Amino acid sequence: MAKKHIVILHSNDMHGDFLPEDRDGVETGGLARLSGYVKKVRAREDNVIYAIAGDMFRGSIIDSEYMGLSTIDLVNLLEPDVACIGNHEVDYGLGHLLFLEKCATFPIINANMFITMNNTRLFTPYINIEVDGMRILFIGILTEEVLASTKAEKIVGTFVDVEEAAREVGIICDNYRTKATDITILLTHIGIEADRELASLIDPKWGVNLIIGGHSHTFMDQMEVVNDIPIVQAGCGTDQIGRLDLEYNTWHSKLTDVKWQCVPINDETAPTDDVMAQMLSRYQNETDAKYRRVVGRLARKLTHPSRIEETELGNLYADMLQDESSFELMIMGTGSIRKQELGPLIEYQDMVENTPFDDTLWMLKVTGAQLRRMVTHIMRDDAWEGHTEFYAFSQGFHCVWRKSTHTLEELTFHGEDVRDDQEITIALQNYHFINFDEFFGVPIKDVKMNMRPRAVASAVNNIFEEYFATHPGLDAHVEGRIVILD
Repeated sequence: MAKKHIVILHSNDMHGDFLPEDRDGVETGGLARLSGYVKKVRAREDNVIYAIAGDMFRGSIIDSEYMGLSTIDLVNLLEPDVACIGNHEVDYGLGHLLFLEKCATFPIINANMFITMNNTRLFTPYINIEVDGMRILFIGILTEEVLASTKAEKIVGTFVDVEEAAREVGIICDNYRTKATDITILLTHIGIEADRELASLIDPKWGVNLIIGGHSHTFMDQMEVVNDIPIVQAGCGTDQIGRLDLEYNTWHSKLTDVKWQCVPINDETAPTDDVMAQMLSRYQNETDAKYRRVVGRLARKLTHPSRIEETELGNLYADMLQDESSFELMIMGTGSIRKQELGPLIEYQDMVENTPFDDTLWMLKVTGAQLRRMVTHIMRDDAWEGHTEFYAFSQGFHCVWRKSTHTLEELTFHGEDVRDDQEITIALQNYHFINFDEFFGVPIKDVKMNMRPRAVASAVNNIFEEYFATHPGLDAHVEGRIVILD
């Protein structure tokens, strides 16, 4: 037969979204139904591949309680054919990730993470998957943000920009793509903007046919095509799955048709996989006994609908850390808040899932001029695409940013204009402290001249738990701390 049909299912950024949710009376998402959908397609179609484009970890108690081992156990039941490394795969430490890789019954690939002293790759860079006599080459590419999580592990590096990653793709294609290779797919975790840039840099002679991506949590209505390379991504979580239907002409050795859709996972589209449901129930019962206790209540349900704007939960959490503290201004990464809504009743599980990055809190001193540079850097154009860190600020901070002119029109603190020579003590979580230069555009060596940075808390969730317990009925509002014009 001249034409062959291949189905490629793909997920990305699951982030521990293992349990179903009720959406207007419809049970949506969850690993049991996701697994049911994958099994249904495999039963109906002959040539099916299932790929995961990074970030299986973080986001749920089931994941964090077992430091990702439970996630590998559950994803093993999904039986993916290939997965690539995402930036959150290193959250429990690189050594632990290498252990988890050994526990996986599926291949985990990455082409551009390496040991700096001898340039040795940490993972297998690619895999060839054979279906119906066809050979499909997958190459794994990771976001440069992995550097942010592995700053302390100096022996580990990655290609730091898309151009170098593209060159690495060329090297692998030149060395390992042969006449027997029918289709070449990049399985990436670099975000949709970087995927577009990467596609534009791909030499057609390398024979790259598709990019299946992750990291930016992009929900797409249709696939994008850049440099004749289709790019797809399936949002985040387990509420949906991407599906590619490929037609391959064996006589001409080329893809002749590519169709893509994002399939919702619910009780209409996906049966429940009972084995997966039983496994989830076992983990859930074990974690419920420890985490299903009430730690506090809010005045009402508070929301965090976006990471690139002021939100109720962002203000609440920044204020909780700053209140009765030794510093004046809390600058909290909005990506550290993982839920879109919280309350009014808060269980310990809710609290830990909402702020899973329970790290050290550092106090620094900045000048007004440095703070102005920091805010200007945060508000750069990349922020509005969700590709950079964005921040919530504690009470008293106010800024007005005009996007059209890239101008910081107002910057005040407790109602007074911030002076260049003014000194303000700020606090950051460890992740943002160790990446200060990149995230804030100000050299940390200059800031350290103002005051030696000091660790003021060992674990932020200790602060949150105590605050919730001693301040019932907390409320927060969007009050114009960050005003974006145009």
